[in-house]
Amino acid sequence: MIMKVSETHILIVPGYTNSGPNHWQTRWERKLSTARRVEQAEWSKPVREDWVARMIEEVNAAEKPVVIVAHSLGVATAIHALPHCTQPIAGAFLVAPPDVANPKIRPKHLMTFGPYPRDPLPFPSLMVASRNDSFGSYEHAGDIANAWGSLLVDAGDAGHINTESGHGPWPEGSMVFAQFLSRLRA
Repeated sequence: MIMKVSETHILIVPGYTNSGPNHWQTRWERKLSTARRVEQAEWSKPVREDWVARMIEEVNAAEKPVVIVAHSLGVATAIHALPHCTQPIAGAFLVAPPDVANPKIRPKHLMTFGPYPRDPLPFPSLMVASRNDSFGSYEHAGDIANAWGSLLVDAGDAGHINTESGHGPWPEGSMVFAQFLSRLRA
């Protein structure tokens, strides 16, 4: 049976400095009735253990299967939290994963979120990556998508797929997400 939005708990997982009022994640949160954001105590100085603990709390408090919608450092947060989540996760929509193992990443403390685990994800996942993302190469995204068993979607030259790169409303992302949701099973 195809899963409906009303049958899921959509968990918005922002990255470093949060997703502002015009960011596509914030817009989706307002639009999707079952969406809730993973709030962090410190958005500008992320501490991996704290961020992961908040993610685990949110997933484990869910009363419906969770669909993760993670952007940037939110991808790393979600992936590190997975082994500790007890509630069912129906799928993950992962956007613009940063290369947290790259010593050239700035700010440097983002490296504390690396490296990524490489185990295959136990649920359907889709990764959207850009060819000119300053936080991680398309090749890196392809490598981890392959390790996780995620379908990789090429966003072209889309920067970091955030407000600064012109992705406030991001209608293309909305369509890809809707297609992804329609393939999840209850």
